[in-house]
Amino acid sequence: MTVSPTATDHADDLALALRLADAADAQSLPRFDAADLQVSLKADRSHVTDADLATERAIRTLLAEERPRDGIFGEEFGAEGDTHRQWIIDPIDGTANFLRGVPLWGTMIALAIDGIPQVSVVSMPALGRRWWAATSHGAWTATPQGDRRLQVSTVDALEDASVSFQSIGQWADAGRLPELMAVADAVWRDRAYGDVYSYMLLAEGRIDMVAEFDVKEYDIAAAVPIVREAGGRMTAFDGTETLSALSTLATNGALHAPFLSLFRAARRP
Repeated sequence: MTVSPTATDHADDLALALRLADAADAQSLPRFDAADLQVSLKADRSHVTDADLATERAIRTLLAEERPRDGIFGEEFGAEGDTHRQWIIDPIDGTANFLRGVPLWGTMIALAIDGIPQVSVVSMPALGRRWWAATSHGAWTATPQGDRRLQVSTVDALEDASVSFQSIGQWADAGRLPELMAVADAVWRDRAYGDVYSYMLLAEGRIDMVAEFDVKEYDIAAAVPIVREAGGRMTAFDGTETLSALSTLATNGALHAPFLSLFRAARRP
C-alpha cells in the first residue's frame, strides 16, 4: 500500500464512512468496561473480545448493503472481494486498553483505492471524539463549538519536538533501541500515548512525531488520510513511500527528514 493520493471527489464515500463509524460505536461502546466482556486469544497470542467481533460484523453488514461491489479487509475476518476499492477496518484498535477499561481505543475505517487510502474515519467513543478526512476535503474533528479543521504543528527543530514512541518493547523487538535512545536525547518531550490516539494528536498539532513497528495495514490505514490532509507525512520507518513494511513514521512534515537523518546516524557503528 502506497501513500500518494490522487485528486477526486469522495463526499459520498466519506458520508458512508461516518455512518459505518456510527454503527461501530453502537456495538463497541456498550461493551466497554462490561463485567461480562468475553476475551480470548488469537493464534498470534493477541487478545480479541466479543466487541471486536461484533463491531467488525456490523461494519461488514452495512457495507454489504450499501457497497456490495467493494472489497473489505478487516483485522478479525480477513479480506474478501475487490481490491480496487477496499475498505480497511480495525474494529477496535487498542484492544488491550479496551479490555482493561482504559478509554484510549478506537475504530479505524479507511477506503483505499488501488491501494492508496483516500477516505478515513477514526472514532473513539469512550472519549467522545471522532476524526475524519478525505483527499482534497481536508481533515476534521468534531468539537462542542462545531467541526474544526485539523492542522499539524509548525515545529521545525528536533529539540522542540514532542513525540510518541508507542512502547519500549516494540522498539526493542524491532532491534531499534539505539534509534529510540537517540530520539529521547534529541527531542523536548517523549511519551508513549499509544495506538491510534497518537496519530490523532499529531494531526491536531499537539505532538510532532509518531513511530511504531509490527503494524499491519489495518493498524494504520485510517490514520493516513487524516495525517496527510492535516499537512503531515506518513512513510515506513526508513522513509519509503509504503505502509506495507510493518513500520510507520508519521510527522508534521517539517520534521520528517530530520528524524530520518537522526535514525540513520543512530544505526552507524
